[in-house]
Amino acid sequence: MRKFTDEELTQDQVVALLKAALMSPSSKRSNPWQFIVVDDKETLQKLSLCKEMGASFLKDAALAIVVMADPLTSDVWIEDAAIASLMIQLQAEDMGLGSCWIQVRERFTASGVPSGEFVHEVLDIPLQLQVLNIVAIGHKGMERKPFNEEHLQWEKIHINKYGEQ
Repeated sequence: MRKFTDEELTQDQVVALLKAALMSPSSKRSNPWQFIVVDDKETLQKLSLCKEMGASFLKDAALAIVVMADPLTSDVWIEDAAIASLMIQLQAEDMGLGSCWIQVRERFTASGVPSGEFVHEVLDIPLQLQVLNIVAIGHKGMERKPFNEEHLQWEKIHINKYGEQ
């Protein structure tokens, strides 16, 4: 969801989203992730510039959750942070909210600054933490059609070994 209404989230909704993040599974239960919750409109506006394209809608979100992790805590911090991000998005959908993943890692601002560095500076993040993404969350500003199952790519499923359908 890249279009949100002006309606704010309740404290209970925010807590439910954060519980989903904190209950997210991680390798060896290392919990390398950390989260910054942003609801300040000025900060959301700044963060919406973290990428050349694909982040401008963040300024209209009710909330952003910046998902970071410490690579020294886990060699699979990317996977752990990705799982936590998806748990946030699934919880948002379960509550009837919209969300969108904004990729930060390996992306760049319009002026060529690495997106991670940009977000670090805006939010004063310690150097040892790496930013994977930002999850934009808010009340849905549009209706989306459900996924058309006729477009499922069943040819990408293999049984017992590659190439067997």
